[in-house]
Amino acid sequence: MDQEKKQKLAIVILVLAILILGLNSLNLSTLSKTGVVRTSQTGAAANLQLSSNIIPTGVPEIYGAELGISYDDVSANNPSLADKTISFLGNFDRTITLTGNDMKRYIDIASQISCEYCCGAESIIFTQDNANSMDEKIQAAIQAGQISAADAEKYRIKAGGAACSCAHSFAMRGLAKYLLVKHPKMSNDEILTELAKWKTLFFPGQMTAKAALLQQQGIEFSYISLGSNKYRGIEQGSSADGGMVGGC
Repeated sequence: MDQEKKQKLAIVILVLAILILGLNSLNLSTLSKTGVVRTSQTGAAANLQLSSNIIPTGVPEIYGAELGISYDDVSANNPSLADKTISFLGNFDRTITLTGNDMKRYIDIASQISCEYCCGAESIIFTQDNANSMDEKIQAAIQAGQISAADAEKYRIKAGGAACSCAHSFAMRGLAKYLLVKHPKMSNDEILTELAKWKTLFFPGQMTAKAALLQQQGIEFSYISLGSNKYRGIEQGSSADGGMVGGC
């Protein structure tokens, strides 16, 4: 082979090597709102890479500046700030009262997400089905003479009422109420996405394990898929690094 052909072959090999490296780099790219992480890494290194991709960072685009909060405020590295931020969001649940269409939207949104790593509630609020079921049980108890009609009132629940009393649930409910009142043009899915982002911050180990299983099963990533009840429990039995950020 003459010198010119050797040079051309060397150039071809170099170009192919660059392309392969580029493809490998692309396969290790970030997990976006609409994409799926593709990584050849395994074990702890893969979990670390995945975690760094799904954990929200920076100031929330729509409401972060006006509230003076950042996703970075909830971190195991600063428990005091995390608790303060969670309490700040949770206060909206205590102070904002929704009615009419806002309440209907709130029930639709909040009924799709739970705080399952703290409690076993189906969602962070009671649904109308929950209220109807409780009414049936109360009526049966009255007929059986187990409780009086007057006592029954203290057992009744309402759709939209808090179904979980942990601080994380207060924060998610509070944020949903705030966004419905202050940013009504946000869609239900957009608000649910924000709740799921904060939930990811609250339970980074469990959510990373869940994201890995979603990826393994070829489920396209979104924060709704990750944080809502759509795939609740898919990570059970995995070697998730438990724990949470902020008090429960």
